[in-house]
Amino acid sequence: MKLFGRAAMPPDAHLLGQAVMALRCDDMPVPPGTTVSVLGADGRARRAVPRPGSPVTCGAGEAAWCWHAGPYAMDLVPFAAAPEVGLRLQGMLAGADALPGGERFELLLAAEAPPQRLTVAAFAALVQGALRGALAQGLLELPPGTALEEWHAFRAGVNELLYTRFSLIVTDCVPVDLGDIVDYAAMLRARAERVVPAAMPAEVPPEVPADPAPVALTVAPVAALDDAQALRRLFLELPALAAQLRALPLPEGAFAAHRELLQQLALAALDVNTMPHLALAAPDRPLAARAQASRVAASAAAVAALDHAWGVLARMKQMGFTALQDEAARALANLAQHLARRRAVDHAAGPVAHRREPTL
Repeated sequence: MKLFGRAAMPPDAHLLGQAVMALRCDDMPVPPGTTVSVLGADGRARRAVPRPGSPVTCGAGEAAWCWHAGPYAMDLVPFAAAPEVGLRLQGMLAGADALPGGERFELLLAAEAPPQRLTVAAFAALVQGALRGALAQGLLELPPGTALEEWHAFRAGVNELLYTRFSLIVTDCVPVDLGDIVDYAAMLRARAERVVPAAMPAEVPPEVPADPAPVALTVAPVAALDDAQALRRLFLELPALAAQLRALPLPEGAFAAHRELLQQLALAALDVNTMPHLALAAPDRPLAARAQASRVAASAAAVAALDHAWGVLARMKQMGFTALQDEAARALANLAQHLARRRAVDHAAGPVAHRREPTL
């Protein structure tokens, strides 16, 4: 912040509402027409209303974001195997969310957004991933030769999914042909690059006996970052998911099943809050690289189960709690399984003895 004169606005502030949806604005003035959200380290958000030209004031551990409600337009590909089939979607962000659990878009900024800016292209990728996941899991249906009634049902499901997941209000959604802009040659080259190295067996070095000496604590930077981001999403979003599930209207006789799902969510949140370090099998006992990779894969699978649970919740709001009760139980069971894999110690870096509690 400048001591004299006017402080500079965030870079690319003129792109807000066009190619950029949100920008970090710590200790900076914000452009007019934007909403300012100050996010704490624990994911809690508060709205700030700075005076025009005055910088946003942040506390210790807080991050300020300014974001524009839109409207925005994006082209989505609902089926990866058919890149020419597209959906042209238009929508805008909800300014206020009456449901418990806080602002959903602000939760997105805290849990999933890049460090400095959230572009429309990055947001469209998140929306496309959520749409593909719901179609793959059967929560949404878009069959070939869709009839008018089927399209209306699909459109209603998309509206509820994107509002529940991203706080995005869909104003228009129409099918489009993207065949003219799809680069099929680039897709084939990328597919060949993924397949050819896997088909060529590499030389396997001879096995080396394990060194009994202590192994240094090492973590691959990319793996550690992926694991930390996955755990942060779980840490921030599980309480919000439970809050919205708790607010659902229940039919008669569904109280016990509803309570069981809430208990499973609470246990999952507790499991995430007490998750061990990626590179440790036990205190002062490093974990082998193979086991670290297994933990990272388990974290990614747990996030996929979390996304599935968000999709089930959106469908529950349309069809009722009883219709999706079994699907919700399956999603939470998968989440618990993946969290147990993340906590497990499969391969230690050395001989790890079982810990015993001291006895008198």
